[in-house]
Amino acid sequence: MTKPIICTVALAIPLHKQFDYLLDPRHAPADLSTLIGCRVEVPFGGGYRKQIGVITAIPDESSFAIEKLKGITQLIDKEALLSKQLQQLLHWASIYYQHPFGDVFQQAIPTLLRKGKEASFKTKEFWEVERADIDLTLLSRAKKQLQAITLLQKSALSYEQLKEFGVSRATLNSLHEKKLVKRYDQLPKTEVDWVSTLQEQQEKPTLSTEQALAITSVTQQLDTFKCYLLEGITGSGKTEVYLNILKAVLARGMQALIIVPEIGLTPQTIKRFQARFNVPIYLKHSALNEQQQLETWLHAQQGSAAIVIGTRSAIFSDFKNLGLIILDEEHDASFKQQDSFRYHARDFAIKRASQQNIPILLGSATPAFESLNNAISGRYQHLFLTHRPGNAKPPKNDLINLTGLPLKSGLSPQLIDLMKQHLAKGNQVILFLNRRGYAPVLICHECGWLAKCERCDAFFTYHKSANYLHCHHCMATHPVPQQCHDCGSTNLHSTGVGTEQLEETLKQLLPEYPTIRIDRDNTRKKESFNEYLNDINAGKYKILLGTQMLAKGHHFPDVTLVALVDVDGALFSNDFRASERLGQLFTQVAGRAGRAEKKGQVVLQTFHPEHALLQELVNNGYGDFSRTALKEREMAQLPPFSYQALIRAESLNATQAENFLTICKQTINQIAEVNKYSDRLLVLGPIAASMERRAGKYRFQLLIQSEQRVLITKTLNIALTHFEKLPEGRKVRWSIDVDPVDFI
Repeated sequence: MTKPIICTVALAIPLHKQFDYLLDPRHAPADLSTLIGCRVEVPFGGGYRKQIGVITAIPDESSFAIEKLKGITQLIDKEALLSKQLQQLLHWASIYYQHPFGDVFQQAIPTLLRKGKEASFKTKEFWEVERADIDLTLLSRAKKQLQAITLLQKSALSYEQLKEFGVSRATLNSLHEKKLVKRYDQLPKTEVDWVSTLQEQQEKPTLSTEQALAITSVTQQLDTFKCYLLEGITGSGKTEVYLNILKAVLARGMQALIIVPEIGLTPQTIKRFQARFNVPIYLKHSALNEQQQLETWLHAQQGSAAIVIGTRSAIFSDFKNLGLIILDEEHDASFKQQDSFRYHARDFAIKRASQQNIPILLGSATPAFESLNNAISGRYQHLFLTHRPGNAKPPKNDLINLTGLPLKSGLSPQLIDLMKQHLAKGNQVILFLNRRGYAPVLICHECGWLAKCERCDAFFTYHKSANYLHCHHCMATHPVPQQCHDCGSTNLHSTGVGTEQLEETLKQLLPEYPTIRIDRDNTRKKESFNEYLNDINAGKYKILLGTQMLAKGHHFPDVTLVALVDVDGALFSNDFRASERLGQLFTQVAGRAGRAEKKGQVVLQTFHPEHALLQELVNNGYGDFSRTALKEREMAQLPPFSYQALIRAESLNATQAENFLTICKQTINQIAEVNKYSDRLLVLGPIAASMERRAGKYRFQLLIQSEQRVLITKTLNIALTHFEKLPEGRKVRWSIDVDPVDFI
């Protein structure tokens, strides 16, 4: 009888534990080591429900009796799904971020692969002309059919490509009935040679000296790992630097990964790159359907994607021949995943570039303090773009003191006058207000009752257009009450200003200038955000109102005035990163003004114009502000001059959450004492989160801080096994966040 093969399998479960299963020898390859990294379907838990896992080891023995081990239901892959390099990176991430490897692996692969589907392409529907000698005059009255024929005469196209040009299936069917076009199905090409055909499809702008220096610095060292920080003011031509470096990488037959913070930025980025290079470019983000995401992943893995442009999770794409990683807007907080596997895409990208010995370029007008400190200290090479190309000038910055002024939905008389001046010249105006809804509070004018969420320590936001109250934390909604819950009065009023109210006021104040509001509430529909951007660039709207969605990387050449309606809340936050974020937000929003030939102006409304932070930003810019703030961080020994990990616990019972973290603190202190580094490890808490109750649960936090990153990793690796055995841990939901970016 052939001896059964023991396989250790990691599953996507919230436990740092792996399980042994038996594989039928008849299904095993001759070389058992090739099983490591293969997906399997296994029975797990009560009722023998099936789960997809990954084989991590082939041990000679199991700690359990062979007869007690369950059998593997299906061996899905014949060889490892991921390259050895990527597997090693995921193992590192599992250890560093204190997250179970099975779940790390599953989150790093496309959804269809998590479900056990084959890692293979589907055939695609293609269309081509039936014959070459088509008389186009016969279609002169059928414009859509003429458009389709004209496109297909150049080359065969997939149905997806034709849809992008607005060609419908009805149009294709009509042409097919006329025997002018025919359909065929085929697998996508995976052998693509873009080196011999590589050419730039449009004229390049003249490079500035700074741009040329930055490009040369990177392209001269493409064979080795180096991290570059490109600190360039908004509108200084960072994308042009990316494109020139990319050409050098593509000419070597290497692939490139471009990571951007928002889905909304990927369409405009891909258009710019497609206009420049005739190479295969693919998108990777959550708005794609499952099949599209899988196909992008496969093209990257098999080498037929020259460039992959994606959001945070694109960093897990498996490449055949990766030669460069670019992280645009590297300061953006969205690169940090805030739940489940709490990795930071920027840090993972740097680790990946180091492992694969390739360069990585971080670009931003407002670098994160961590990146800036690494550049100043010499760990990264610091590149600068300090001027806008051509005749574009930096915008003029102004503060408006709101004290004592009559306001209309947060707008001062001075700002309204400025808007009229800029709009009268045919320009566009951006108003920035990072508060959705009509008003942040509903209040009773008789007794002072406030509409507060029953499940969170937060007030309901009033949404007038949909006529409901909405908690932006637990997503609870309620109809607007007709009377006060405490005194019964019907004298209820909204207070404060949200984007919805500001939009209503603008339409009353300036009805002759079309206004568009862009926030999460009115961009939920697929493609709606891109449609709005197209309308803005076409000049359909003159006043652009929105949240920080409008602040990130968009190019609006006709915008000459940008105003931040209300930023005072960020000046007095209990989060030590609040000032950094305000500095970044101010600079990024200001960067939307005067990006072309027109002179720009930036206005910031505040009740505290004398505040040192605002004075530094307005008068000296982000560069001086960030370096001053870094010195303050160093004096306080806060990141980036120390490292942190946050243990969070939440429960319906506040005492249970606090007690669990108290035991965790005792465990950590004991580990530090035994290993003789308790004087180098600071453990603070447990304390309530800044919003103690959210979605009905009480939330507490325990902070670990040290000047040595390795001490935090070492401590948590030891402590984790103790935490998982604590009976108190079963009564709460807890998590570990390494390198946290917020303490909400």
